[in-house]
Amino acid sequence: MPLRMQVISRDEHLVFVAARPSASHTQLPSWGEVKPDWRAESLGWLDEEGRLVGAGLVLYRPLPKLKRYLAYLPEGPLIDWYAPDLGERWLEPMLAHLKRQGAFSVKMGPPVVVRRWSADAVKAAIADPAARRLTDAEATSHDPRALDIAERLRRAGWRQTEPGGEDGFAAGQPRYVCQVPFAGRSLEDIQRGLNQQWRRNIKKAEKAGVKVVRGGYEDLPAFYELYAETAERDRFLPRPLSYFQRMWTALTAEHPDRMRLYLAHHDGDLLAAATMLTVGDHVWYSYGASTARKREVQPNNAMQWRMMTDAHELGAAVYDFRGITDTLDESNHLLGLLRFKAGAGGEAVEYLGEWDFPINRLLHRALEVYMARR
Repeated sequence: MPLRMQVISRDEHLVFVAARPSASHTQLPSWGEVKPDWRAESLGWLDEEGRLVGAGLVLYRPLPKLKRYLAYLPEGPLIDWYAPDLGERWLEPMLAHLKRQGAFSVKMGPPVVVRRWSADAVKAAIADPAARRLTDAEATSHDPRALDIAERLRRAGWRQTEPGGEDGFAAGQPRYVCQVPFAGRSLEDIQRGLNQQWRRNIKKAEKAGVKVVRGGYEDLPAFYELYAETAERDRFLPRPLSYFQRMWTALTAEHPDRMRLYLAHHDGDLLAAATMLTVGDHVWYSYGASTARKREVQPNNAMQWRMMTDAHELGAAVYDFRGITDTLDESNHLLGLLRFKAGAGGEAVEYLGEWDFPINRLLHRALEVYMARR
């Protein structure tokens, strides 16, 4: 029997998330406030006894000049993805509700892990000239249930999509991430998991006198100055300062320790800064920024180690470096980022990716054409 769908309150949504071991920060009510160009709605799945058994944050983005919407559930919804009746009991009621709300297309990102590669496996894959992508290397572990979910989604009419940016309609979260497992490990165990270069750089930063401190809302402009420099150097389009100010205000209002800012100084100069997000026992390194000056004092390693230390003190089960490239091509500038994250003892993790359901195929196709031209 299909579950009953209804809009739920912020408090109901937060209570449901708090009872789960892990949930993405993009599935919190506060995330809707970070995205003012989208209309946010908290959805709940109720069983036959009226108990809340699933929840999701839906973001609606209107089509220009039309009251039709792209409905997006980033890294969600939070439901029983392994249920044998996933389509009929869980997803069909959701699609019916979103259609009533005027959605012409639905995008979601099941929080389901397909494969994992240990830090050693990633290192071996990078060194293997025959491996062009992570998927060419043997995974350390894989979950066959994830492939079954993918097949059931395809049969139900869902289409797997490639990840994109988040600007405008190009909504997307990373399919491949790098995570350092913390559960059941002491800080000394985690430190031993750092590679030699990481340990050397942390010591170098300490010897040089790099100081890492926590900042507040008033320090966001200083963070942003470094972030804008990073964007110009690495050739990506930066978000405006107002985005980070809105993010801080919304997330810390929901929980005072949901978002943190870290700043790495050397002799009075700000050299690196980063934001850290926490939901339950999952901690994310969210946005990072650094200057090209004084790289020899290794402020990034010092800052990340402070963040990892604090995350461990918070009781984190995982420290999540977020997105990585799946390419192992030496000519790709993102390979250095993969090396950096795996060097911290991070394992590469492949999620099921994002999936689209075209409710109105004509409008969905028009959106695809529009995005391709952009």
